Amino acid sequence: MLKEIRPAIVVLIALMIITGLAYPLAMTGIAEAIFPNQSQGSLIVRDGKVVGSQLIGQNFVSEKYFHGRPSATVGADPADASKTVGQPYNASNSMGSNLGPTSKALVDRVKGDVDKLKAENPSTPVPVDLVTTSGSGLDPDISPAAAYFQVPRIAKVRNMPEQDVRNLVERHIETPFLGLIGEPHVNVLALNLDLDGVPAR
Repeated sequence: MLKEIRPAIVVLIALMIITGLAYPLAMTGIAEAIFPNQSQGSLIVRDGKVVGSQLIGQNFVSEKYFHGRPSATVGADPADASKTVGQPYNASNSMGSNLGPTSKALVDRVKGDVDKLKAENPSTPVPVDLVTTSGSGLDPDISPAAAYFQVPRIAKVRNMPEQDVRNLVERHIETPFLGLIGEPHVNVLALNLDLDGVPAR
């Protein structure tokens, strides 16, 4: 019987070494050689300090910054670990809200966000990505329309000409990969970091 079991054990151990150790190490090594920045998390470093990642959004709430998409991620309630509370852009808990179009909670939240944004910029239609969450809840990008929508608020709060802020947004619009894959988008963190480098007038 041992004669029949031995080949199965050998194959099991060999496959564990190949697929569980050798393959992951090889892929990690290749990724680090070909894509060193991406393999390390696409971190953004300013003045020697990591300030974020190009791949994970941050919750900018101040009126002087561009805001990203809403985030539905949650985390443990500090007051009661058995409950969860909203923690926007919680990278350890990537998720969407799972609320459908007939959900009253979703409709009320979106309507409230739309009303608030219309008050901020009444002359422009509200871009959909400023009121809807992404599937991951961690989306670091917004559409150019969503960035341009926020220009009047940023210009007013920072006492800057609107055209200067629009020019800044233009410089940060990333085009689709190879002109085909994806949509034009703006990385919110990179834009806000650049915005902080612009002196107020």
